[in-house]
Amino acid sequence: MAYIVTGLCIDCKYTSCVDVCPVEAFHETPDRLYINPDTCIDCNACVDECPVTAIFAEDELPDEYEEWIDLNAEAENYPVIAISQDPLLGPKCVDPDAA
Repeated sequence: MAYIVTGLCIDCKYTSCVDVCPVEAFHETPDRLYINPDTCIDCNACVDECPVTAIFAEDELPDEYEEWIDLNAEAENYPVIAISQDPLLGPKCVDPDAA
């Protein structure tokens, strides 16, 4: 099992999760993050760090996010991100304070 970043990360790209990942499992695209399932050690550290609740354990992934399993499996095709950066906060970003 690995952890999965879902579409809730699109245009947000909060990276506090990157700072707590002990194995550098996160990869970045221009508008989102992915978790490499081959690198992820299932430590759960990233879940609580995500302000938009975009990260789920694969076995707890809501059905509407099933496609994200395959998308995260492509993580190795993107650069590793090991240090947090400012969030993207693009137009599709979910405001974590709006809830």
